[in-house]
Amino acid sequence: MKRHLGIFFRGAGMGAADAVPGVSGGTIAFVTGIYEELIHTIKQFGPGAFVAWRQGGLARLAVHLNLAFMLPLLAGIFLSLFSVAHLVVWLIDDYPLLLNGFFFGLVAASALVVSRHPEDWRWWHLLPLAVGLLLAHGLPSLMPLVAGLGHPDLVLVVGGAIAISALLLPGVSGSFLLLTMGLYGTVMEGIRGFDLGLMAMFGVGCLIGLFGFSRLLSWLLRHHHTATLQLLVGFIIGSLPVLWPWRELVRYQLGAEGQMIPLDYRYLTPADFAELTGDPARLLAVVALMLAGAALVLLLGWANRSTGAEAARPADRRPTDRRAAAAGPRQGADKEEGSDA
Repeated sequence: MKRHLGIFFRGAGMGAADAVPGVSGGTIAFVTGIYEELIHTIKQFGPGAFVAWRQGGLARLAVHLNLAFMLPLLAGIFLSLFSVAHLVVWLIDDYPLLLNGFFFGLVAASALVVSRHPEDWRWWHLLPLAVGLLLAHGLPSLMPLVAGLGHPDLVLVVGGAIAISALLLPGVSGSFLLLTMGLYGTVMEGIRGFDLGLMAMFGVGCLIGLFGFSRLLSWLLRHHHTATLQLLVGFIIGSLPVLWPWRELVRYQLGAEGQMIPLDYRYLTPADFAELTGDPARLLAVVALMLAGAALVLLLGWANRSTGAEAARPADRRPTDRRAAAAGPRQGADKEEGSDA
C-alpha cells in the first residue's frame, strides 16, 4: 500500500509538470526514480500482453503489464491533469515569473542529480549529451510545421504523438511543444470542457506515440544504457532556457486560430527585465522558489538513494519471502519481454 501511494504521488507530480509549458513529466519520473521502470512497463503493452493473457489469464496479464505500478501512476497523472489544468492556466496568466522560477530550480537540480557519471562512463559519452542539448534546443522551432498539415483531426493526432513522446523524454516539455504547434490552448480547453471528440483524436495520437517511442527508448536503455542516460541529461539541460523567468519574446508567428506561437526569446537579467517591461522582477520571490524547487529535487534524490541502499542490504538481513515476493513480478515481466519484441 505504501508503494502504491508513493507511485500515485509521483504520477500526480508528472501530471502537474506536464500541464506547465517548459516542464516535462519525464523529468519528474527520472528524479523520483521510476523512469526506467515506466519505459519498460509501457513497452509491455502490445501483442505480448495477449499472449500472456492466453497463457495465464488475468493474473499473468497483470504481472506482464506491471499493473501494480501502472494503475496508481495513471490515477495520479489523470487526477492531477484534470485538477491542475485550471490552476496552471491561472498561474501562467497571473504569476508566470514565480511559476517559471520554481520549475527552473527544479529542472536545474534534476540535471545535477541525474548527471552523476556511472562507473562505465567514457569521454565519448559527451557526444550523446551534446546531441540531447541540440535536439532540446531545435525541436520547438520545427513544431510550427505541424500546424500546416491541414485537417484539424490530423494535426491533433500528430500533435498527440509528439507530445506524448516528449512526456517520455526528461527535459522535453510536451506542453511547450503543443504551445509551439499552436495546440496548447485547444487541448487544455478541450480537457477542461471535456470535449470527447477532441480528446479522442488527441488520444489516438498519444497511443501511437506512446507505443512506438517507448519501444525505442526501452531498447536504447537495455543496449546502450549510459549513452542513453547522457542523451537524456542533455535534454534536461537544454530545456533550462525555456524556463528562465526573465525573458522577452522576440520572434513568433500566428497560428490558424490567431493564437501566438513563440519561436525565440531574448534572455534578460532581472534588472533589464524590469526596465524593459515596466513590471517588477520579483527577484527575491523568484529566487526563493528556485531554491525551493531545487531543494525538493535534492530531497527526492536523497530519498531514492536511501531506498536503493535499503534494497541493497545483504540477503541474510532480509526475509526470504519478502525478497522473493518483490522479485517475482519483475522476473515475470522479464520473461514476457521476448514475446513483445
